[in-house]
Amino acid sequence: MNNRNRKKVAFICVHNSCRSQIAEALGNLLLGDSFECYSAGTEVKPQINQDAVRIMKEMYGIDMEKNGQYSKLVDEIPEPDIAISMGCDVGCPFIGRPFDDNWGLQDPTGQDDDKFKAVIKEIESKVKSLATE
Repeated sequence: MNNRNRKKVAFICVHNSCRSQIAEALGNLLLGDSFECYSAGTEVKPQINQDAVRIMKEMYGIDMEKNGQYSKLVDEIPEPDIAISMGCDVGCPFIGRPFDDNWGLQDPTGQDDDKFKAVIKEIESKVKSLATE
């Protein structure tokens, strides 16, 4: 498929360090033929959540940092066709337009690996559902 025809999906979280980064990585892995996936936030962290980086390597063989992912602001990514909030448990960021969906995901930061893996599997399921919408 021509790259210009791929819809741009933005996964948005306040800090763009964990859930949105996981969604970007899984989106590009699973939907790369039909979607360009990005993640961003309204604040940045110095690095992606290191538990997320480690567990994504274990589960999918994806090295988010080596693939060039980093915490970035909403205005650093292309204008999305679809904007998805990861969950407003930390306050929904305003991105200048309404969100198309709010996935309501719990932030696994500081939790054990099982909690992380459960959230990652939930993100995987929701990412796959984008392909059918």
